[in-house]
Amino acid sequence: MSVKLVVFDLAGTTVKDDNDVSKAFQSALKNYGYEIPLDLINPIMGYEKNEAITKMLHTHERDQSKITPELIKSIHKEFVEQMIHHYQFADGIEALPNAEGTMAALHEQGIQVGINTGFSRDIAEAIVSRLQWREKNLIDYLVGSDEVEQGRPYPFMIHKMMKEGGIADGHEVVKVGDTEVDIREGQQVGCKFVIAVTTGAFTRAGLEEYHPTHIVDNIAEILAIIKG
Repeated sequence: MSVKLVVFDLAGTTVKDDNDVSKAFQSALKNYGYEIPLDLINPIMGYEKNEAITKMLHTHERDQSKITPELIKSIHKEFVEQMIHHYQFADGIEALPNAEGTMAALHEQGIQVGINTGFSRDIAEAIVSRLQWREKNLIDYLVGSDEVEQGRPYPFMIHKMMKEGGIADGHEVVKVGDTEVDIREGQQVGCKFVIAVTTGAFTRAGLEEYHPTHIVDNIAEILAIIKG
């Protein structure tokens, strides 16, 4: 069964990230009194960010009664504002090496390209607009974690793209990402290949624990994998 859709993550997979996402997440939490080191934040950055905030609060707040929907919403709002400003105005916002070329090569082969993310849609739009991926005709779909009932590791973001693209079988889809939840998402969909990249939050050893079908150091390597 041939591949019809390849779904990529954003930060750490196709977009350069020098811990900018984790630092914004850390800053938003700090503004509400929670000082959490980056090494504890990085592993959960693939999650939908309200869920990631909830996980951090349940770990670091002794008084669980303080963890209210209002608190989570406020921290998330702070994070979103920081991220949108960052992706709109910061220097050095760029695609990772070979990411755009890989997307273009997939299109040349008649394969659709999707982007999904643990970010909400407004942050994802800021990134895609800054990099002009629609203008460059590099992507067919963009789905934020707030557009479905549950974000990664649940399969709903990919299912949304599959429905829009008329794809019925997960074995016609490939998932590419840099985190645990990217891998688990692809596995839940039943993707033909679940490819992990070492350009983001996890080391090769850290990725191996979750048993992707492949681990690559260069995103361009997925072209040979798909071609078989």
